[in-house]
Amino acid sequence: MAKAAEEVIERGEQLKREGVVIRTYDLWKTYIMGDQEIHAVSGVDVEIRKGEYVAIMGPSGSGKSTLMNLIGCLDTPTSGQYYINGSLVSDMNDDELARIRNQEIGFVFQTFNLLPRASALHNVELPLIYAGIKSEERLERAKQALRQVDLEARMYHKPSELSGGQRQRVAVARALVNNPSLLLADEPTGNLDTATGNEIMALFEKLHQQGNTIVLVTHELDIAMHAWRVVHIRDGKVERDEKIK
Repeated sequence: MAKAAEEVIERGEQLKREGVVIRTYDLWKTYIMGDQEIHAVSGVDVEIRKGEYVAIMGPSGSGKSTLMNLIGCLDTPTSGQYYINGSLVSDMNDDELARIRNQEIGFVFQTFNLLPRASALHNVELPLIYAGIKSEERLERAKQALRQVDLEARMYHKPSELSGGQRQRVAVARALVNNPSLLLADEPTGNLDTATGNEIMALFEKLHQQGNTIVLVTHELDIAMHAWRVVHIRDGKVERDEKIK
């Protein structure tokens, strides 16, 4: 085995031993716009350990959404290294990245991304279908995920029959159903009124207390302050990283 490959494996194993879920080393994402290079993410080093609740915060254009896409394996870095649970994902191909997204990361989006004609239960089942889980186990796991978000009584309702907060709870249940290493939430209260948004943030706090690792991406300070640690992004760089609880 080549020395570089051995070093990657050794570093990954050390990160797993230390309980590190997310680790980036000098991560860059550069876009070519005509004859210009736009550095959306510029040499980011960040570490998130198992059980942490971290908000990534920054104004529009700061690079936080690009960083979220890199962390969520929705995009690949131009350079640098990114490990999730000890696996070097920055060097993976599309099929390997799809497996990581399905098995390691639970996504919660601002727009819910639910199938409109499917019940809450079927929407929550979807990641398990892609993972090849048998029907009986799928149903039980999907029901359990809906219980976690206090929505078992509405499992057969379609999204149009649910309030905005209930739809977001379905989305959270879907994110949880594969027992992911990381719950990644992008502006999860952006389409909700203040009271409903506070309910969703209370749900995230409960999930964190149950041991889930959560990364919350937001531009709103009051939402970021629900987390236990805030990573401030500006001009593609980590401006500061502060523990607040």
